[in-house]
Amino acid sequence: MVKAIIKSIKISITSLLANKARSFLTMLGIIIGIGAVIIIMAVGASAQNLVLTQIKSLGTNLIGILPGHSEKESPLNAFTGFSVTTLTYDDAMALRDKKNVPNIVDVVAYNKSAGTAVWSLNSYDTNLSGITVGYLKVEGGEVKIGRFFTREEEKNFSRVAVLGSTVKKELFGESDVVGQRIKIKNQSFEVIGVMKERGIVAMQDYDDQIFLPIKTAQKLIGVNHLGLIRAKIDQKNNINRAINDVEATLRERHGITDTSGKSDDFTVRNAVQALDMITDVTNALKYFLAAMAALSLIVGGIGIMNIMLISVTERTREVGLRKAIGANNSNILNQFLMETVVITLLGGIIGILLGIAVSFLISSGIQFFGYDWVFIISPLSIFLAIAVSTIIGLVFGLYPAIKASKLSPIEALRYE
Repeated sequence: MVKAIIKSIKISITSLLANKARSFLTMLGIIIGIGAVIIIMAVGASAQNLVLTQIKSLGTNLIGILPGHSEKESPLNAFTGFSVTTLTYDDAMALRDKKNVPNIVDVVAYNKSAGTAVWSLNSYDTNLSGITVGYLKVEGGEVKIGRFFTREEEKNFSRVAVLGSTVKKELFGESDVVGQRIKIKNQSFEVIGVMKERGIVAMQDYDDQIFLPIKTAQKLIGVNHLGLIRAKIDQKNNINRAINDVEATLRERHGITDTSGKSDDFTVRNAVQALDMITDVTNALKYFLAAMAALSLIVGGIGIMNIMLISVTERTREVGLRKAIGANNSNILNQFLMETVVITLLGGIIGILLGIAVSFLISSGIQFFGYDWVFIISPLSIFLAIAVSTIIGLVFGLYPAIKASKLSPIEALRYE
């Protein structure tokens, strides 16, 4: 049995080599389809790993409080914080109080906007982040030059600013920055510090920002609500207890008597929930794109079937001769089926190698631009690629093989 299979494979390879150009063009659809699936699965896995790693780097003992109600199991609306006004600075300070939330380490309240910073003849469009002093404890940033603003400066509407490293470079270059004054929205601010370079984390560029005291930022853009509150909990095991305390505190402050959560005008989520949601979304997107790429395999399979039908016609006399010297229908069917499987397997292997090579080049290119991009090739994607190639060979090669096996030896020998 094994010898017969090896012999069939040798005959199949000899037949393919006899028509190299046609064999390659026949495999091309499979090569492209398998390569595309490998690339999408690899890039998708690497992108997912990048996002999840960056979010984990912020800490898994964080909880986020957004204005507006959202069901527990539904995705958060990322833009609710810019349109719903149910969270205030006093809410953030109440959550910071250990009497209300004993397991709290600190909180940071946010208001984000965009603006142009001007110094001397230089100007730069950047992001304005109104934050509270707890930012350093919660987010883990570090001041490289100068200092961060104080709680008194936060409460007293002080016009002080801490620059991200990109903003400092764009506005001041190598010049001294601490003590200089910049203008934002026609208001003068004293630069008191520069943050240590941090890069892009969780899709946010931490270096392309100007950090302002929250009350100063609110006055600057004309609002008195918050876009987001983020809290750091002392231990991961205490997150659920802290969430209950946060919800109870905000309900009491907002006059909400319904404890079921249906009447809440805020949403509390923890980092683990965010990771799970992002994992689900990226997995769905990755597999959807892979399925779309796999559709090209059907086109490739149809192409293989058509070529094999032509091959059956061209080799009619060969089939008749083999039957005349003793080959039965099963021998002919197995031979043509083996040829199709060999074509698709070779195409699949080439597609896998091509997909891995392109994925590596993409990974190298992204790493060149400074992203912590890990080159990931899933063994499952390779196994599936080989399995799909074999199945396509069997499915689309069956009809031509059956047609060849049913040829009459006498008619086949007389075929011109």
